[in-house]
Amino acid sequence: MVHWIGERSTWIVVLVTAAILAGCGSAGDSPPVEALPAEVQTAPVAVREAYQFAVENPAVLTAIPCYCGCGAMGHTSNYACYVADVDESGHVSYDLHALGCSICVDITRDAMRLLGQGTDLAAIRTYVDQTYSPYGPSNMP
Repeated sequence: MVHWIGERSTWIVVLVTAAILAGCGSAGDSPPVEALPAEVQTAPVAVREAYQFAVENPAVLTAIPCYCGCGAMGHTSNYACYVADVDESGHVSYDLHALGCSICVDITRDAMRLLGQGTDLAAIRTYVDQTYSPYGPSNMP
């Protein structure tokens, strides 16, 4: 009986985590690759996935800073490295900065990985701050 309860608990955790992750993005499903700018479509898979994650998870990446120096460009979070604007109809205007910036993409990939492991947003932010602050100034307070 204890073994079954342990398995049941594990499945409950898996299902709850999946539900939380499914609801993380306010923009809905990932945009298809064809919806991304041509330059992003031909980029390495990690870059394409980072762009798709950004569109799908604005609440996550707007809470995460970038440390590549893009604050001087007016970027205010890691999200801004990918998305310049989303209009009222939901049309995304992309920023191509992350296309050529491994720090932006690495920060996003770390956020994706940690979120997938169930790490909360505050802990992800702490990890990003500790890991990437040697590379440059944060673009967030």
